[in-house]
Amino acid sequence: MDQLEIAKTEHMDASFNTFFWETRAGKHVPRALFIDLEPTVIDGIRTGKHRSLFHPEQFVSGKEDAANNYARGHYSLGSEIINLVLERIRKLVEQCSGLQGFLIFRSLGGGTGSGFTSLLMEHLSMQYGKKTKLEFSVYPAPRISTAVVEPYNSILTTHYTLEHSDCTFMMDNEALYDICHHKLGVDRPSYTIINRLIGQAVSSITASLRFEGPLNVDLNEFQTNLVPYPRIHFPMTALAPIISADNAYHKDFSVSDITTACFEVSNQLVKCDPQLGKYMACCLLYRGDVVPKDVNAAIAAMKSRNSVQFVDWCPTGFKVGINSQPPMMMPGGEMAKVQQAVCMLSNTTAVVEAWARLNHKFDLMYAKKAFLHWYIREGMEEEEFSEARRDLASLEKDYEEVGQSF
Repeated sequence: MDQLEIAKTEHMDASFNTFFWETRAGKHVPRALFIDLEPTVIDGIRTGKHRSLFHPEQFVSGKEDAANNYARGHYSLGSEIINLVLERIRKLVEQCSGLQGFLIFRSLGGGTGSGFTSLLMEHLSMQYGKKTKLEFSVYPAPRISTAVVEPYNSILTTHYTLEHSDCTFMMDNEALYDICHHKLGVDRPSYTIINRLIGQAVSSITASLRFEGPLNVDLNEFQTNLVPYPRIHFPMTALAPIISADNAYHKDFSVSDITTACFEVSNQLVKCDPQLGKYMACCLLYRGDVVPKDVNAAIAAMKSRNSVQFVDWCPTGFKVGINSQPPMMMPGGEMAKVQQAVCMLSNTTAVVEAWARLNHKFDLMYAKKAFLHWYIREGMEEEEFSEARRDLASLEKDYEEVGQSF
């Protein structure tokens, strides 16, 4: 093996070690921690086919669930388990040679995802200071709901984590269901299929940490280019192409095609209409056999159509990443393997539509003081609700102001 090959192999090992650490026995273990206040879901992984991949200490579960109650997750049950979770995180951090930050996956509507996660992020801010915290959050969908109190939980947790999160990539189940239904031809998608879609987006966002590329973008660059003000940190995610394995041989996509598709509502992972807002920033992360010349031509074509409106104080707005590694698909899965793909992260004022929808639902319940007693019983005060709601009204206003012309 010559010197170049050795260097290349060592570099690949270094990239691989971003998300895995090697035990003394030579086994590679993911740098991950699974947390839930009730054991059922985590027990499924503990005993499932991937159980040998993880160390037993990477699973933390309590004895009873948060019952879709932010207050149970944050106060009563959360306080019992938080020290154990922080200890397990500390052990994972000790295995890192250069900790960049944390990726947090959660849903905003449930009790653990909202209440416990906001408690955890508060502690991470205290203990790990300036380390980046990026969230992948499943936001309550406009029409698909699993709990009536989702608006309460979502607004409370957004308020409490606003200053602890650096960037929150939003997705919602309704948009994901629609993609499965209309693009992949799956009438009744399972959580497995939906999670694979989310996995594709996450894979594109983290690809630069794992593979070489002509124009790599690291996590700090995302923030610099996507977050103009600390509070305005909720980018929308879109993927292209999304084609079913059945249609794979009937379609061929150019760089221009997939770039255009990213700006269509049907490829977004959040339900809102970008035509109703203006873009502050756009990060286009290409993967596979893509050359900068084609990307520049595709972006120039998008700008000339005038369908993509940027705020007047940020006229250029595009940040590009190119990674040579094409995306991987699950063997036997619904999505076709493609040689070129793009994931778009866009900070747009249109996302205020999602907040306004949620705030309205919150107001309808809060006007009647509906379900509040369940939260107050767990140690919350009513003032916390009105404080959180004021903060979200202020967030709506922030978005409207950044979209206005000078």
